[in-house]
Order: sequence, then structure tokens, then C-alpha cells
Amino acid sequence: MELVIFIGLQASGKSSFFHARFEATHAHVSKDLFRNNKNPNRRQKQLIEAALQAGSSVVVDNTNPTVEERRALILLGREYGARIVGYYFDCAVRECLDRNRQRAGKAWVPDVALYATAKKLMRPSYSEGFDEIYRVRITGNSTFEVRAWADKIDACRGSCDQKEPGTPESGS
Repeated sequence: MELVIFIGLQASGKSSFFHARFEATHAHVSKDLFRNNKNPNRRQKQLIEAALQAGSSVVVDNTNPTVEERRALILLGREYGARIVGYYFDCAVRECLDRNRQRAGKAWVPDVALYATAKKLMRPSYSEGFDEIYRVRITGNSTFEVRAWADKIDACRGSCDQKEPGTPESGS
């Protein structure tokens, strides 16, 4: 049994990746599915707990940009003895903005929401309590490249403009 935590900007491919890789084997929990709920965090916790209590693996398909947001999920998964797996969606803001512009209806998010998430997005770290971490990128032909999170150099390649967990944002 595992708790999979997606980490990434809106329109970085998280939900598409869920449908491609996990739909047949994992419960799907996404705050996007209960936008009108007055307490989405409570509802998310209830759904995760229900899946784990039933012995089912679950994917948390949200941006989960901060260590603090992920900590609560990791602790919850540990309570049920779940293996904790993180998937970091490595995607430039401009690519997400382009993909977001192709969305329609409730799937579309305002650009300001994407920028706000990008500002607080921190790469995951094994020190948070993950058992495994993977980096996911959308390739040119709309498939996903998934690579194990090997080390700082590998994890940083191509996206070092983002801050590391626990360090102040640099530059811009």
C-alpha cells in the first residue's frame, strides 16, 4: 500500500499522469474534484484515510508545493503504514501557462494562481520522509519521462531556478 504525493504547478501534467499510470490501481484524491467544499483539507484527509483504511493505495493529485503541506500527508500515510512516494513534475512556468491556456471551463486557472504556486514551490527531499521520489517531465510527444530522484545535481538539472527546501529564494 502506498501514498503517492504529486508535487508541481498547475497544468504540469499531474492529472494526465494519474490517468496514464495510476487510474487502475490507486484511489484518486484531488481538491479539484471538490471545489465547492467549505473545508477541502478536511475532505481530502477523510478520503485519504478511507482509502488507506481499506488497504488501498492512493494518489494525492494537488500542487503540494511546500514542505509543510507535504508533511501532513506524509504523517497521515505513516499512520497507516503506507509507503510514501513523491512525484515532482518538473515543468517551467511558461510551459504550464501555455498548457493552461488550452484548458477550458473549471480546468483553467488564472495565471496569478500559477505564479503564486511557483513562488512557493519547493522541490521534495528524502529528508521529508519520502521512501521514493521521482522526477516527471512531459516529453515533446505528450508522453512522460520518469526518472528516479538520484542526487542534488540530477534533481536540479534543468530547473535550478527554483529554490531548494529550507533555503531562501535566490536571484530574481
